[in-house]
Amino acid sequence: MFDPSKYRERMAEARRLYETTRQFREPERVPVRLSIAAPYYCQLFGYNMRDYYTNLDCQIDVQLKALEWAFEALQDDRTDYGIHLDIGIVGEAIYFGQEVFYPENAPPIGIRGVQTAEDVERLELTDPATHPGVQAVYRRYEELKERVARRGLSLPVSGGFPQIHPPLSAACALMEPQQVYELMYSDPELVHRFLAKMFIAFCWLKDYNDRYFGTRTTRLGLADDNSAFISLKMYREFVFPYNKALYERYGTEWRSFHADGPNDHLFAMYANEMKLNEMDIGGFSDIANAKRELGGKVVFSGGINNRDLYDGFEAGKPAIERAIRIGAPGGGYIFAIGGETSPGVPEDVLLKTVRYVKEIGRYPISL
Repeated sequence: MFDPSKYRERMAEARRLYETTRQFREPERVPVRLSIAAPYYCQLFGYNMRDYYTNLDCQIDVQLKALEWAFEALQDDRTDYGIHLDIGIVGEAIYFGQEVFYPENAPPIGIRGVQTAEDVERLELTDPATHPGVQAVYRRYEELKERVARRGLSLPVSGGFPQIHPPLSAACALMEPQQVYELMYSDPELVHRFLAKMFIAFCWLKDYNDRYFGTRTTRLGLADDNSAFISLKMYREFVFPYNKALYERYGTEWRSFHADGPNDHLFAMYANEMKLNEMDIGGFSDIANAKRELGGKVVFSGGINNRDLYDGFEAGKPAIERAIRIGAPGGGYIFAIGGETSPGVPEDVLLKTVRYVKEIGRYPISL
């Protein structure tokens, strides 16, 4: 059984590393934290992903094994632990009444059913307190808590309805992204009406979640993958007003951002206008561009792509070393695989990567 007390000292050390680097000072070494989610763990432990997403006992089993593996085998710089309700990235589909498909061994998929202007106009905004799909997720969270308690596990359990994406990526979860991009040119007013609905839905869901748990959100992280695929000009027109408003409403103390695609052309705006505190630069941006535009202003993580590690640890060493050499000096950098760790990265490569970063990431950097 996972016992977090065994790792209390290690987690305290990790917190010290993060605290120092987030002050843009050089800690003892570069912090390393790999984002690893259900697809990787299900493959690693031999579970069917459909079972994981549809069976709460299976979900608990996988997450317990993941905690044990992460703290015992991987040993990156983790500061938290617990069990969480994982419904996949289908929040928009559930809220807006789109079909959700559960493949045999893959994460659930929200079917993009919005195809026309009429479909956009028909999308309904519903109070989460009376929304059947939303309420079903909260009931599932309560059931997860009960099952964890029945097992005698003294672990925190988190859940509720997951935060949906910010407006552009939320729209692209309901309509094919290319069509959304094309409509920005052919029917910009329709796109703004579409994004305004996504903004309202985000706020209603966030506010309901705060009421449900008796909290007030002041630290906001946004995952906006689709923003990386439009120009700075189009970003200013169709994304910036909505995302900035979300940060001003829910990110008064702390703002973080993630996008998988190439964000390089947006880095200066993220730092100087969006006023981010922290950013995962994804796997397709150049760490040199991130260091130039974000350095000393925004703490950033990433720097390598999953594909850098597919062919083994030795093949990936140059990319690992380059990330440390460029990102680490002066602090403000957390080593990570941009985005989420792919199941295609072999387990032994992950273990060797963490150990190598701890070795070469000691200050002063001498690569």
